This record gives sequence, C-alpha cells and structure tokens, in this order.
Amino acid sequence: MRKCAADEKILSYNDVVLRRSDLDILSGPHFLNDRIIEFYFSHLSSCHPSEDILLVPPSIAFWLTNCPAIESLKDFVEPLGLSAKKLVIFPVNNNDDVTKAGGGCHWSLLAFWRETNIFVHHDSYEGMNKRPAKQLYTVVAGYMGTSNTASGASYLEDSNTPQQVNGYDCGLYVAAIARAICHWYVTSGPKDEESLWFFALNEQVTPSAVTGMRHEILGLIKSLMAIE
Repeated sequence: MRKCAADEKILSYNDVVLRRSDLDILSGPHFLNDRIIEFYFSHLSSCHPSEDILLVPPSIAFWLTNCPAIESLKDFVEPLGLSAKKLVIFPVNNNDDVTKAGGGCHWSLLAFWRETNIFVHHDSYEGMNKRPAKQLYTVVAGYMGTSNTASGASYLEDSNTPQQVNGYDCGLYVAAIARAICHWYVTSGPKDEESLWFFALNEQVTPSAVTGMRHEILGLIKSLMAIE
C-alpha cells in the first residue's frame, strides 16, 4: 500500500523525524504538534551547546507528567541528569491520556533555574495549563537536588507571561519563550536573580515576533531539507 503523502518523511534532524504534514501545520494557522516542538527544542540545543542547559522533549515531559507507575520514575528520570543542570526547560501539554500520543489542545512552558532553585510556569493563555504544570513540578522537583541534598525547589506561576491573541499559537509561544530564556542564559554578564528572564520575555515575545516564528521555523526546516 502506498504511504500517505502527509506521512512522508522529509527531514531527520538529530533524533527528530519530521513529516510532510508538519510543513502543512507551519504553513497555516494551526496548533503545533509534538514533532515541531521537539524539532525546535533540538535546534535550540544545537545553537546553545551547553552542558548546563537541558531542553526536555515533549514526549519525555508528557510521560513525566502522566506516568502511571510512580515507582518506575527514578529509572526514567535519572538518565536526564537533572541535578547537574543549571537551566531545564519543559514543554507542558494538557493531554492526560497516556494511551493517546499527540493529544491535548494547549502548550505552555515550565522552566527551572538552579541559582534561585525555582520552577517558573509560563502560560500564554490565562493559566490554562496550571494543573499539568504543577503536576510536572511535583514529579520532578525531588530529582533536582544532589544525591545528598533535597532540592526544596519552589514554584511560581508567572502572571505576566506574554499572552497569545488567538487560539492556536500556544506552541509558538513556547518556542519563543524557550528561545528568549536560552538567550538570556548565554548572554554575558551577571544574572539578576530577582527578575530572572522576565524582562527578556516581555521584550522579545511579542505577537508579531511569535507570528514571525512560524515562518522562521518553516524556513529553517526547508533549509535543512535542502542540504540533507
């Protein structure tokens, strides 16, 4: 049987495989899927190749949030090396059905900064993902400390996160916020522990900038396809 054109593989980038349907998503006003989020996080990791930064793929973040077997989490989390990272960024999705991959209808972002030992949740749609974000925090907070020290990490819901102006750009806001936080981290100079990266978000994550990211990611994929 001939494979559907939408399922045709168009690019392998690091561990991410993109398909023809992903280009269609980026070409129109559509909700981003797991593959596109994972691709962009992988791209950011390549742009900022630091052992201090971890951008967690959506599939792993989803499993951490919804893992039905709590006793197996340790074996799953420890290879991530969370306790050795200074900055960890998780995509958050409101899908709570572990039998349904690629579900959910909203993306947000949870970021951990070791210097202040805090998790910050950034939601571009009025805190819609507060429940899954808090659930993810509860699961991973205990793994952020060293072997001899519990993390004691706190949680903050950032009410000043830039807000989307439509019902489908949440994934792009996650991508834009992740980029702004990574840029904040690698920028030279001392970090303001009070304001963290909040100023960078308000300056860089605007509706026009987020709209432009759809075309930017699409162009990036096409340029990589041309040289593959």
